[in-house]
Amino acid sequence: MNILLIHTGGTIGMCRQDDGSYAPAPGYLAALMAAMPELRAAQIPQYTIHEHAPLLDSANMTPSDWNGIAAVIAAHYNDYDGFVVLHGTDTMAYTASALAFMLRNLRKPVLLTGSQIPLCELRSDGRDNLITALIVAARYRLPEVCLLFGDCLLRGCRATKLSATGFDAFESPNFPVLGSFGIHIEIAERLLLPMPAADAPLAVQTIDPELAVGALRLFPGISARLIARVLEPLSGLVLEAYGAGNAPANDGALLDVLAAATARGVVIVVCTQCVRGGVDLSTYATGAALARAGAISGFDMTAEAALAKLRYLFSAGYSSAQARRLMQQDLRGELSGRRQE
Repeated sequence: MNILLIHTGGTIGMCRQDDGSYAPAPGYLAALMAAMPELRAAQIPQYTIHEHAPLLDSANMTPSDWNGIAAVIAAHYNDYDGFVVLHGTDTMAYTASALAFMLRNLRKPVLLTGSQIPLCELRSDGRDNLITALIVAARYRLPEVCLLFGDCLLRGCRATKLSATGFDAFESPNFPVLGSFGIHIEIAERLLLPMPAADAPLAVQTIDPELAVGALRLFPGISARLIARVLEPLSGLVLEAYGAGNAPANDGALLDVLAAATARGVVIVVCTQCVRGGVDLSTYATGAALARAGAISGFDMTAEAALAKLRYLFSAGYSSAQARRLMQQDLRGELSGRRQE
């Protein structure tokens, strides 16, 4: 088995600078890995390192970089049995969600991983994450984009970062884990997406980096004028509302702004600020007010997945009406209980 290791940057491959801070450095990760005897064990598949240029702290990741990662996978798709993407943790869930939509008819594993402590440090969690990712990518038929971190394998478009410091930094709040890593590696095959037909070629949808799609989190006292300013240039918005999808229903000006935006074709998708659970715009009057203003439910999608999905749909050329419909359908396992395309 042969794995392509796509190193985009992030903490796992950083080295300590003279001022004590960490930063990515070209060639440094390859040198560290070459010095690791465990990577020469018989259980480790052959791998090739492809280094992103420039290496990025994931806070600097953009949709153009998503396109770059997808292009590398597409260019080498027939040459490797699986792909491991090393990525910083801050925006890993966004990239995992984006790649899940961008890569259609995927028959090989694409696993994103990284670490909270650089690989060069004694207590780095990067060793286990890297070794496990290489083994899982080589041994298991995973026809989807996954995020592997700590002792869990998560669906990429279901993952979110919950801890800035813990080794169990990511969770999949509204969907079971696809795999767990203890004494044994256990993969929940019944939860995996179906394997595409053997003759279905990999299809890559690039993301238009200039798309006017955004996200906004409601807060007590938010003004209609602020929301209007945010919405003015947008074609799509992920609105992170309270609880089951609630907003201040007694603010007529705010609801008027939302209604005016949806009337001109802006797709407003309501997600919850809560870590677990989803949106039901029929539960409370405050949620029903959003529905009357033309907003649609994001159900139990993460905000990261909703944003990536909006970008994907508009990049693929869907109209606002089509995007509204598809946002409420399950395309890559991002939604529960919704018909899959």
